[in-house]
Amino acid sequence: MKITKPFLVLLVLLSAFVSFAQSGKKLDKIIKRDYQIIECTVLKMSDKTVEYSLPGETVQISLDVSQIAKIDFASGRSQTFDVSPNTSSADQSTNIASAEMKRNTIAVLPIPYVNADNQQGSEDMAKFAQNDLYNKLLDKSSNIFPLTVQDLRTTNSLLHKAGIDHNNIDETPIEDLEKILGVDNIVAAKVSYTIGTGTTATTYNSGNAKVSDNNKKVTTNDISTTTANNQTYYYYTVYFDMYRNTDKIYSQTRKPLLAVKDGWMDSISYLLKRSPIYVKK
Repeated sequence: MKITKPFLVLLVLLSAFVSFAQSGKKLDKIIKRDYQIIECTVLKMSDKTVEYSLPGETVQISLDVSQIAKIDFASGRSQTFDVSPNTSSADQSTNIASAEMKRNTIAVLPIPYVNADNQQGSEDMAKFAQNDLYNKLLDKSSNIFPLTVQDLRTTNSLLHKAGIDHNNIDETPIEDLEKILGVDNIVAAKVSYTIGTGTTATTYNSGNAKVSDNNKKVTTNDISTTTANNQTYYYYTVYFDMYRNTDKIYSQTRKPLLAVKDGWMDSISYLLKRSPIYVKK
């Protein structure tokens, strides 16, 4: 059978169109509780796991539902996941030890400080970040009036009694946290980062010049030295949320301009000053 040239051209175009359609396929999005987003194709779901595959791969990956906050399907449908799917909201409420409610009081939650590459958190840095934000609120107490800041020891003591720390703070509903802490305002933040390295070269030139007796001839002896410096860069993403009576009143994300070790601290200050509780004076 002889294939004509126009038919061959049509076949090539059809093949290219099919390939383009496949590559342009919309993907599902899994939003994890650590704010990581996975673009994939969800293959199977159960009460305990979600199985998916990455674009261009056939390997099935299993993810525990306790790590998932939400799935946005390519069809447009969304599904959220409860922290404790086997426990009803009524049962959870009865298990929560409620502190005496203190009106117009804001509590600073522990701030997860997580390496986005390996999902490892630092307890020391989580405490340092929480303390930094707490001190910023105290220093600006006149700017957040009539709110008062709950003592950090009280906050952490109540959370400790409830079995909550920087590792599982994101998994606890805000309404439960307000009951545990006895406050009607909460500020919650998270610091996620990756580390990069680079090398910079610095060249130093030195030398001397000699002028001859007739002031015409000049001889030089130049020395050039190049030094290589290894530098570490920190790329941060700061998540900043505020709640009042369980309602989220402020939610912002910011990446520091400079990739320096303490760059996240400037972002915390920036977001705090632009929050609805802050009043310029």
